[in-house]
Amino acid sequence: MIGRSGNPTLRDNTFERTGHFSGGERMTIEGTVNKAFIMLAILLGGAFVSWGMYMKADANVTGFMIGGAIAGLILALIISFKPTTSPFLVPIYAACEGLFLGALSARYESLYQGITLQAALLTMCVFIALLVAYRFRLIQATKNFRLGVFAATAGIMLMYLASFVLSFFGIGIPYLHDNSLIGIGISLVIVVIAALNLVLDFDFIESGAEHGAPKYMEWYGAFGLMVTLVWLYIEMLRLLSKLASRD
Repeated sequence: MIGRSGNPTLRDNTFERTGHFSGGERMTIEGTVNKAFIMLAILLGGAFVSWGMYMKADANVTGFMIGGAIAGLILALIISFKPTTSPFLVPIYAACEGLFLGALSARYESLYQGITLQAALLTMCVFIALLVAYRFRLIQATKNFRLGVFAATAGIMLMYLASFVLSFFGIGIPYLHDNSLIGIGISLVIVVIAALNLVLDFDFIESGAEHGAPKYMEWYGAFGLMVTLVWLYIEMLRLLSKLASRD
């Protein structure tokens, strides 16, 4: 089925419901890339706001972190179920995620100096490597590949949800958050699964352009790509922090 993706924001039947368009009303890969750069610029702007407040003024940015995360989640759900809202809500989503990531990154940086730059560089390197591999068809989003990544992603999301719920009862999932070799191994596996979602995002965007999806789907495709990159960056932070805490 066209457009299958492990990314929960990019669903199988998205293009089937949007119809076929041509000319200037049609989704293009170039247009999606442009939208992704706009989103990245907005996200970085929001991140520098909360980062700067914490690092320079030592301000309490917990509100930015929690508020940005909650607002981002709500906006993500609306965009996912109503893609036509993408041109209006996606930039706001990027700003909220920026505030959240800036505050989160500052917290990690205060504990492990240099970790945020390392995580950002690793995220970009993984993104570029997978984009090149996908471009030259070294990695292809086959049916079994999609199903495998989707199942692994769903399992990780359920594990995080269970961990969140159990935390209210003082119960933790063994190894998930500690810096043992097993805990580091778990984080490494999660990083790999998050990275493989990028391949499915590339496939989704390419399929949308070939399918003649409407122009607003450029924002939706860029949104899905940004969701994966944010997840990958956070998992990179978690992995590097576990490694740094063992020194």
